[in-house]
Amino acid sequence: MASTHQSTQYLDRVADDELRRRLRSAPAVLIEGPRACGKTTTARQVAASEILLEEAMASVQLASPGSLALLEGAAPRLIDEWHLVPGIWDMIRRECDRRGEVGQFVLTGSADPPPSIKQHSGVGRVARVQMRPLSLFESGLSTGTVSLRALFDGTECTAPVPECDLNDVVGAICRGGWPLCHNMDTNDAQDFIGDYLHELAQSEVSAVDGVRRDPAAVARLLVSLARNISTEAAVSTLSSDTGGEQPIDPRTTAAYLSALARLFVVEDVPAWSPQLRSRSRLRGASKRQLVDPSLAAAALDADPGRLLADLETLGFLFESLCVRDLRVYCQMLRAELSHYRDNTGLEVDTIIRQRSGEWIAAEIKLGSRAAVEAAAASLTRLRDDRIDPSKVGAPRRLVVITATGFAYERTDGVAVVPITALGP
Repeated sequence: MASTHQSTQYLDRVADDELRRRLRSAPAVLIEGPRACGKTTTARQVAASEILLEEAMASVQLASPGSLALLEGAAPRLIDEWHLVPGIWDMIRRECDRRGEVGQFVLTGSADPPPSIKQHSGVGRVARVQMRPLSLFESGLSTGTVSLRALFDGTECTAPVPECDLNDVVGAICRGGWPLCHNMDTNDAQDFIGDYLHELAQSEVSAVDGVRRDPAAVARLLVSLARNISTEAAVSTLSSDTGGEQPIDPRTTAAYLSALARLFVVEDVPAWSPQLRSRSRLRGASKRQLVDPSLAAAALDADPGRLLADLETLGFLFESLCVRDLRVYCQMLRAELSHYRDNTGLEVDTIIRQRSGEWIAAEIKLGSRAAVEAAAASLTRLRDDRIDPSKVGAPRRLVVITATGFAYERTDGVAVVPITALGP
């Protein structure tokens, strides 16, 4: 059956180009990401036929789960929530081998199931595309005047003050990048996100691998993650921070975190490990991040007014927003995100590194003059005193990402860019 779900309301996604590109080079493409981030809608933009396994199973249309009839239909065929049918991964793998053509299937998945579900590797048959909630550029809140690609290319950084202000940015943090919430009032969006967190705790975390987990403990862990967002909080810290009558055992916390990662809800930022030319020693802890800052805001029961009255918490959630957007923009450049910290206390929020080895260092600050000065000092210290350029090359750019204001170049070589002017 041909797809009839094309929508005039579709918001173009950065992943669109990647999806089309991967369909030209692989027999199947798997779009992975958290529930409600828009995977199915994006897949429908390229699919010629579809089967929605969740709906089919619920309405008992799936009489024979092992039947190749599931794969029959015009290519590319969308198979939504593929992991719900045991054995279908290997069916698709074999069918890809039989047809010997690219662009046959588009799979979507809101969970990365345990290895037992995928008995054989998809290498050579299934390419992966990661999707996250909408970035500010995709939702229209960022002008995209300053592109990440242009920053790598060395183009002069300049842009006027965007029309949106700090209130708009805080609203975007609370509303999140969920397509269903795009046109919602912030209060309604936070109701949606609260329900999302409730379902995660009550059923999703247990369903991902069939292991029963305590919903109350999962809910407390989500709150702890929100309190420790954009920090290097250890598992032991999260465990002791969970509250309740008895803190969660660290081994249990680690298992819960693994389940949340398989649901693409937890997405920590790894530490960068470059060659140093100083005697500083690197710290290797990842930074805690949720896939969207709205999850942290909802877990903390923080609306825009509360966040504006608590700038410290707002700063951590603003960093989470920027990390989400940078990860989306990195996809077009085949780049990866990490962070830097050494034993002297020098920290840089994000390192954006391309396959070629070229890299950008970026600090994330709400935007006060003092904060920008401190961020620029950290960036230049990293460039001038810490990194061995003969091993990792000099940075292509040093950037301070702010919430508002105009984009400009400082005399020390640091570019200042509001997130509302940044794009891919």
